[in-house]
Amino acid sequence: MNVFMNDPWWLVLIKVVGLFVILLVWTIFNVWYERRLVGKMQHRLGPIMNGPLGLGQALGDGLKALVKEDFRPKHADKWIFNLAPILTAVAAFTCWTVIPFGGQVTMFGVETRLQLTDLPVAAVFILASASIGIYGIVLAGWAGNSTYSFLGSIRSTAQMISYEISMGLSMVAVFLMAGSMSTSEIVESQGNALQLVVPFTNIEIPLGIQGWYFLLLIPSFIIYAIAMVGETNRAPFDLPECESELVSGYLTEYSGFRYALYFLAEYINMATVSAVCTTLFLGGYLPFWPLNNIEFFNNPWFGPIFFMIKVQLLISVFVWLRGTLPRLRYDQFMSLGWKALIEISLIWIIVVALVANTEFRNATLGLGLALLIVLWWMFGGKNPVAEVPEERAIEGEEVYDPFAGGYPVPPMPGQVLPELAGVVRGPAQEEPAAEVTAEGKEA
Repeated sequence: MNVFMNDPWWLVLIKVVGLFVILLVWTIFNVWYERRLVGKMQHRLGPIMNGPLGLGQALGDGLKALVKEDFRPKHADKWIFNLAPILTAVAAFTCWTVIPFGGQVTMFGVETRLQLTDLPVAAVFILASASIGIYGIVLAGWAGNSTYSFLGSIRSTAQMISYEISMGLSMVAVFLMAGSMSTSEIVESQGNALQLVVPFTNIEIPLGIQGWYFLLLIPSFIIYAIAMVGETNRAPFDLPECESELVSGYLTEYSGFRYALYFLAEYINMATVSAVCTTLFLGGYLPFWPLNNIEFFNNPWFGPIFFMIKVQLLISVFVWLRGTLPRLRYDQFMSLGWKALIEISLIWIIVVALVANTEFRNATLGLGLALLIVLWWMFGGKNPVAEVPEERAIEGEEVYDPFAGGYPVPPMPGQVLPELAGVVRGPAQEEPAAEVTAEGKEA
């Protein structure tokens, strides 16, 4: 921590400006990158017209949003309507202040780290900063004086709060393993060579790879990966903005520069959760295996390159999900967060807490995933079908024909499909259809 406290003001200013420029340029690139990658997945070309490889298209869209006429509903709350997008954008930038891009280097004769600052509770600071962005969303829906905006903001707030719980719980296992909540210390703790300890012996088998936490804490990594998609409102969890139900969610009444702030914050948040995942689970700025065994690639100035490659690969997963998966129903999405991810996270934290400080840590954590899979297969993920007594099914008290009206109708509460009740179609459906002669008259 003393390294950060020694930075002169001009070096801090250089880091702030550099971080701001990197995020803006990276966002423009990611807009183009997403369009091109989705185009390849869907056998389309994507942007190709403006600039080399269509790179000017995203820049042109951003400039258009900045100069476009900005409207505000007549009865909207002026100050809150303007404050909401600023809150969301500021929260998106603030999270990056404690994310490490590289190790300790010498810049202009000053020993510093390629990171703006660090805190003993930096990971919790990221969660707190991300939570501020929720205020920008709920205030946008309330201030717009629109039913669609209000419903979208409520749905988005419930979604983000729900998956922030799972995200926070997945981080707890990392804190236990690293013994710190400082982002730079978490990255450095993953640089140790991984060894497999044979249970009940003193035999240590070197594996030749770094102990990245996605290997030791696979359940936490999977839970975080699911939660970060839900946290950013991206497909298939883009329920707050689903056009078929809520027009554009909390963004319905926004246009121009204020809309551009939300658009910018969404892409920065996508990079933010990917950067946090890289920092906590993928070794941060540490080189890939087997490059970590080559001294040349352990230069701290290569750290930002490895870091950005890892983050970009995770962003590619976001694009891949958008181009392949359909949107979930809202009840399915919330059930996944509250009835599966949180419970598994709590069980996994207990397992990690029991073995994190023992000599069996590497061996035991490797078996934890198999245990969780067995528990989930035995007790979770199954919606039991209500059993209908045979006599009630025969009498037809709760059995109905979904095709009685000509179109399939889903069951209402208290109704049972014939297939589930063990009953074939009723007499009305078993009657043969009337024959029709060539003259069109019934026989």
